[in-house]
Amino acid sequence: MNFEFSKEQDILREQARAFLTQHCPTTAVRKILEGNDPFDKDLWKKVADLGWLATVIPEEYGGLGLSYYELAVIAEEIGRALAPIPFSSSVYLASELILSDGSPEQCRRWLPQLANGEVIGTLAFAENLGRPSPQNIQTVARDGKITGRKIAVTDGDVADFVIVLVQSEKGDGTSLYYVESKEFSQETVDSIDPTRSHATLEFHDACGELIGADGHGWEMINAVFDRAAILFAWEQVGGTESTLSQATEYAKSRYAFGRPIGSFQAIKYKLANMYIKHTLARSNCYYGTWTLAGDHADLPLAAATCRVSAIQAYYYATKENIQTHGGMGFTWEFDCQLYYRRAKFLSLNLGSEHWWQDRLITAHEQRNLVA
Repeated sequence: MNFEFSKEQDILREQARAFLTQHCPTTAVRKILEGNDPFDKDLWKKVADLGWLATVIPEEYGGLGLSYYELAVIAEEIGRALAPIPFSSSVYLASELILSDGSPEQCRRWLPQLANGEVIGTLAFAENLGRPSPQNIQTVARDGKITGRKIAVTDGDVADFVIVLVQSEKGDGTSLYYVESKEFSQETVDSIDPTRSHATLEFHDACGELIGADGHGWEMINAVFDRAAILFAWEQVGGTESTLSQATEYAKSRYAFGRPIGSFQAIKYKLANMYIKHTLARSNCYYGTWTLAGDHADLPLAAATCRVSAIQAYYYATKENIQTHGGMGFTWEFDCQLYYRRAKFLSLNLGSEHWWQDRLITAHEQRNLVA
């Protein structure tokens, strides 16, 4: 069975790559890294005008009504270019949750604004440094008023709204609430990758609107995590490919002892291992996208596999890229740091590698039980 993309999707990839090469070079990424802006607002507007934010949103809600294959292609190119925009938070998480669990009326109100980039959304679920779980949630909802604190909310300081995981009003589970930014306070938190902002959010009787069934918030988040994990993995695969290309080009052009350093066995092994891990992660992502587009029963297993292999591939590639560049790889002037920062950011943005390894084991066991 062939899980690769179609010719039309490959054309989309070429167009997306050409666009980002022109509008998001590493100089633009560095501008955000070294400046005061939390993200590239001009790039965000251009991306919205291209319809990327609306890729899988149905036409009836102002979207393009395309498949997850097209969104995966775009995700890979965004990861390859290190685009400093809140794409994943708004598209993979906020839009997905509203689309999958919001009422028709809520979809009509909120999705068109997300599709055209008028608003930015994100998900707030973590409250401590432990693993995500419903038992760790202390934020509460009483009569539609939210009170609590969320930490490490990606793009929380630039979001126009957040979807908040809270303890159910009935006390029998967790629920999700839509809360506008005017209802809570935001405090920007420094992170390893300043091109993607983080914030701590404080809620004090914040007005919220319930999304989906009360008491089923954790189930809804788990489902969207599986879908988002595959898209995050594509971003990581794109970044890994870019890192591998950077290391390869440097190894061919950098001379030591009268010959390219790429001719030395130690460097060859580094590049070969980077390539192997990248190829494995890409292969997993192809299958993951197939399960995502078809809502296949293997989606949880494929998502965890994608997530783990992509985290490992991207981190290994960025680490070895620095080593390949030698002493200069550690300097501010070289771009190695940009990929390393993004690799570390993405490795924790949706739960850690260990958490996803546990999900992989659980998904495998459940699949065997069904079989």
